[in-house]
Amino acid sequence: MLPPSRRDFVSLTVSESGSYTNSKQWRRQSCWRKWKQLSRLQRSLILFTLMLLLVGGITTSPTLIGHWRDGVVGENGYDGKQPFVVNLKNEYRSIPPELPSENRLQTKTNASGLLGVENHGLHLKNADKGSKGGKPIISWRGAVIEEEHASDTDTKDTEIQDDPASLALAESRLEAVREAFRHAWKGYKNFAWGHDELKPISKSYGEWFGLGLTLIDALDTMWILGLKEEFAEARQWVAKELSFDKNVDVNLFESTIRILGSLLSTYHLTGDSLFLEKAKDIGSRLMPAFNTASKIPYSDVNIGKGTAHPPQWTSDSSVAEVTSIQLEFRELSRLTGDPKYKLAVMEVMKQVHKLDGKQDGLVPMFINTNNGLFTHQGMYTLGARADSYYEYLLKQWIQGGKTEKEFLDDYLQAVEGVKKNLLKKSTPSGLAFVGELSHGHFSPKMDHLVCFLPGTLALGAHYGLPADHMELAKQLMETCYQMYAQMEIGLSPEIAHFNMHEGSTQDVDVKIADRHNLLRPETVESLFYLYRFTKDKKYQQWGWEILQNFNKYTRVPTGGYTSINNVRDPASPNPRDKMESFFLGETLKYFYLLFSEDPNLISLDKYVFNTEAHPLPIWPQSE
Repeated sequence: MLPPSRRDFVSLTVSESGSYTNSKQWRRQSCWRKWKQLSRLQRSLILFTLMLLLVGGITTSPTLIGHWRDGVVGENGYDGKQPFVVNLKNEYRSIPPELPSENRLQTKTNASGLLGVENHGLHLKNADKGSKGGKPIISWRGAVIEEEHASDTDTKDTEIQDDPASLALAESRLEAVREAFRHAWKGYKNFAWGHDELKPISKSYGEWFGLGLTLIDALDTMWILGLKEEFAEARQWVAKELSFDKNVDVNLFESTIRILGSLLSTYHLTGDSLFLEKAKDIGSRLMPAFNTASKIPYSDVNIGKGTAHPPQWTSDSSVAEVTSIQLEFRELSRLTGDPKYKLAVMEVMKQVHKLDGKQDGLVPMFINTNNGLFTHQGMYTLGARADSYYEYLLKQWIQGGKTEKEFLDDYLQAVEGVKKNLLKKSTPSGLAFVGELSHGHFSPKMDHLVCFLPGTLALGAHYGLPADHMELAKQLMETCYQMYAQMEIGLSPEIAHFNMHEGSTQDVDVKIADRHNLLRPETVESLFYLYRFTKDKKYQQWGWEILQNFNKYTRVPTGGYTSINNVRDPASPNPRDKMESFFLGETLKYFYLLFSEDPNLISLDKYVFNTEAHPLPIWPQSE
């Protein structure tokens, strides 16, 4: 039961005077006036109660039960077999006691009444009392909306937001993501706690850097999903166990996007200075990578010794790696007031900007750390080793308040270069895809990594770039979805080849060596952007199908999810016994944001995501 102080009452007083006709008309007007005076949440609760009564009537009628199961209930994930239970309770989402109360970006919430549907995760927050003169407000995932701001004429959005069935569907999907995270976290906690990666089949762990990579990568995901208990235990590990004073080589790029990016993001979301101090520590330890003759950083750094070096087999770094660390180091300078971090990464961008060897804005995949020049020239791809260069051109422009025009110019030129050199259509369905160019020879090969591009194009269109960017984003989004849908298990391969020959019967072909799925996030990432900007429900539905297939073919019963070797064999997908940190850091986070109906949950007008899905604030233009 809700406490008496939180119950809402509505009284209707009907006059007994006047004629029958006038009295009936007056009662209709009075009831309507009282109805309009109710908050949207109160109306929602009343409508939901009526719906439950209707459900009860329908489920007792043999002639209607089939229609019900095929209709709204089926769409909401309820199969009509289990009891449909309503649970009225209070929920207290407390902040971990070690977190400071100041500077938190999320809205403080008091205990609030919830209307929940058990096993389906419906959470409709009851009207709360705000600080503005005691006016009722609605709190939804940190967004606070005063009911008086809604107009009587703004009914379309109100009906969508207040529709109990839609809210139930959305929350059931959000709860499915939370459950998937808890299941993955269970495996990590039981078998790999404090280590880099979970090996769920063998119930063990793998090390890459020995820095608790999965735990750190998942910090802001837990906060965004509202998993406060899991977050609190992870924070305790960071506070007590995480040390970067280790004689270990780490990859500059991976450490920056996964560790530094997550620590900065978690600091901004929580206001907890612990994460900023850890970010300063790892950031300073990565700086020796920039001590090269060309100022193009080495790929590897020993964070204990303070030394850096290229890989054993080459003096090159990949272009994506040296041009996809800028968001994080720029933000570290902004927070610390020390310009050295920003200056180092901006020097890299200045050099790449003026280098020869580009083709219509497209860059080669490698750059030499001795002389600062492109190597392996003539090879152009938006896949591995080049992909996030293009992503960070746009995102640095956004991060800096759209003031750094050289980033925008390079990005726009690159998009035109993609359309001119790499964009083709498949046979027989005419799917738009982005291939590769090698010394003038086109290859219809497209990495799953390229599926970041629809989301990036859509983000640019949101910020005022040409409308045809959004049209291309939609076309490529369809293609990335088909890379899942046309596989036998409904999950994408790592690499696809698209048929372009007349008479082809299937658009997508997959070589045996490319049939693995690593639980990658790029398609879900782009689905999130496309849904956030278009509100087209098909993008949520596509994401829901993908999540279900992850659960069907990659979920390990004892805890965790595993990458698999064969997306074309439902009988034997052949697990690889590895859960990458980005499954928790990116994939599940983007699923959650995709299914959320709250545009203020990590607003894309306030945050820009790094390439590991860690949101960083967009700077005011004055900075």
